[in-house]
Amino acid sequence: QMFSNSDEAVINKKLPKELLLRIFSFLDVVTLCRCAQVSRSWNVLALDGSNWQRIDLFDFQRDIEGRVVENISKRCGGFLRKLSLRGCLGVGDSALRTFAQNCRNIELLSLNGCTKITDSTCNSLSKFCPKLKHLDLASCTSITNLSLKALSEGCPQLEQLNISWCDQVTKDGIQALVRCCPGLKGLFLKGCTQLEDEALKHIGAHCPELITLNLQTCSQITDEGLITICRGCHRLQSLCVSGCANITDAILNALGQNCPRLRILEVARCSQLTDVGFTTLARVSLPALSDTHKPECRLTALLCSSQSLSHCELITDDGIRHLGSGPCAHDRLEVIELDNCPLITDASLEHLKTCHSLDRIELYDCQQITRTGIKRLRTHLPNIKVHAYFAPVTPPPSVGGSRQRFCRCCILL
Repeated sequence: QMFSNSDEAVINKKLPKELLLRIFSFLDVVTLCRCAQVSRSWNVLALDGSNWQRIDLFDFQRDIEGRVVENISKRCGGFLRKLSLRGCLGVGDSALRTFAQNCRNIELLSLNGCTKITDSTCNSLSKFCPKLKHLDLASCTSITNLSLKALSEGCPQLEQLNISWCDQVTKDGIQALVRCCPGLKGLFLKGCTQLEDEALKHIGAHCPELITLNLQTCSQITDEGLITICRGCHRLQSLCVSGCANITDAILNALGQNCPRLRILEVARCSQLTDVGFTTLARVSLPALSDTHKPECRLTALLCSSQSLSHCELITDDGIRHLGSGPCAHDRLEVIELDNCPLITDASLEHLKTCHSLDRIELYDCQQITRTGIKRLRTHLPNIKVHAYFAPVTPPPSVGGSRQRFCRCCILL
C-alpha cells in the first residue's frame, strides 16, 4: 500500500512534495523513469526539470531519435547543465537546434560520435548557449572551420574542446577559435591531419591557460610549432604528440625550459627522439626544481608521472637510467610504456627498481628483455603490472614421423 498507484498512498501523505523532490534529485535516468510510472503525482515529481540537470544517455539508450532530445530539452529547459549524447547516431542538426533554444544554461555537451551533425549545430550553440564551457565533437567529421568561428563568436567561456578526427579543420578555424576563447584549458586535436605549425603558433600566442593538448597523429607539425606552444603555454600539464614523426630532441629541451608543470608526456612512434634529448630535459628541469618550493613542481627527472615512449627505437638503457635516477622519479613515476623499444635490456629494469610509485610498465616486443629481468624487478616492486610477450618455443620435430609439426603460434592461429 505504501507504493500503490493511488495518489493517496501513505508515502505521499507522510512526505511533503519538496522532500520527495529532493530524494528524486539523487536518482539516475533509469530510476527516475521507473518512478515516473508509479503514480500521477510521482510522474510529475520524477519528470520535474530540476531532477534532470545532468543526463548521460550513453549507458542508457544510444539508438534514440532526435525527437527524444527535443522532448528532453522542453522538459528540462534552463535546469539542464550537462548532457551527453555520445554515440547517439540518430541525432541531427534539427533536434540540437531545438535543444539549444530550450537549454540555454548548458555548460557541458558531448556529441562524440554523433556523425549526422554539421556546422549548423555549432551555429545554434553559438546563438543560444553562451555559458557553454565543455564541448565534445570528436568524430563529427562534417565539422569545418565554420563551426570553430561560430563557437568563438557565441561561446567565449569555452574551456575545453574536443574536435578529434574532424579532419576538415585547418589553421584558419584554430585561429578564429583561440583569439576569442582565451580561457581554453583543454584542446583535443587528435587526427586533425591538416593542421600545421601555423595553427600551433596561434595556440601558443592566445592560450596562456592551456593545461591539456592532444596532437596525436597530426603528422605535419614539427619542432617549430611545438616550441611556440612551450613558450606560450607555461601551465601545460599534459601533452600528447604520439605519431608526430617530425619532432626531434629540440622539443624536449623546450619542454624542460618552459613547462615546469608537465606531468604527462606521450611520444609514442616519435622515432627521432634519443637519449640525448631526454638527458637534456632532465638536466634543464632539475635546477629549476631546486629553486622552486611549490608543491605542484615536485617532478620526476622527466617531469611526468606517465611516460609513453612506445616505438622510440633510439632509446637505450642509458636514457632509462637518467629517467629512473631523478630525485623525484622515485615518488612520482607511475606508468612507463617502453613497448617496441628494441635497444633496451634488463639493465633498464634495474634502473627503474627504485621507482616505488611505478604501477605499470609496457614491454611488448622488447626482444632484449628477459623473464629473469622482470622477475628481479618484481622482487623490488611486487605490485607492479608488467605487460610483456615472449614468443613460444617451437617444439622439436617428431622423431620418425612424417607429419608436419607446428609451433604454438601457428596452432593458435
